[in-house]
Amino acid sequence: MIHILIVEDEKPINNLIRMSLKRAGYTCDAAYDGLEAMEFLEQHSYDLILLDVMLPQMDGFSLMEYIRPMGVPVIFITAMNNVMDRVKGLRMGAEDYIVKPFEILELLARVDVVLRRYNKTESLMTVGDLAIDTVARTVERKGVLLKLTPKEYDLLLLFARNPNVALYRETIYERVWNEEYPFGSKTVDLHIQRLRKKVGWEKKLRAVNKVGYRLEV
Repeated sequence: MIHILIVEDEKPINNLIRMSLKRAGYTCDAAYDGLEAMEFLEQHSYDLILLDVMLPQMDGFSLMEYIRPMGVPVIFITAMNNVMDRVKGLRMGAEDYIVKPFEILELLARVDVVLRRYNKTESLMTVGDLAIDTVARTVERKGVLLKLTPKEYDLLLLFARNPNVALYRETIYERVWNEEYPFGSKTVDLHIQRLRKKVGWEKKLRAVNKVGYRLEV
């Protein structure tokens, strides 16, 4: 199980991040100041740290000096107008940064990218009666190998990594097809219809009115 430390002093933001990551299948600890974060780091091993810059007791940059020898990837959380903070964080060795305010889907995507960069993503995922091998890019249902197209597999993985999150059609298209969503396109809907039938998600992969789709698990 992937273990993530969230270091953010604003409790509503910390709680939102923690809840979202847990829904996506990660194990999380939450620290609200730099010294508390150090205590967690002394007691546990982490696969990723989400680190706010402005923290009580010890700021994010000072804490980064402590983290760097551990080799744990860090994503900095910064204020929108603090460009110098973002530059400094990257120069200190952070893998990425995310700017407040942010969309949860963007946060999950950045977390996923950094974990894959460090080969820390779990190669085997289970969603209901589906077994997904993210290395072999195969899907089995009750021991039977399913024949999915590359786009159907990418769709499946997107929803599997974002359970119970309503995803906009535009977001789905941009994440799976890697290009801007063509207005009025039915591509996403048609692929999802086929995916539902192939994997038995007729009741789980639900349409969300005026938004897109959500995998209910």
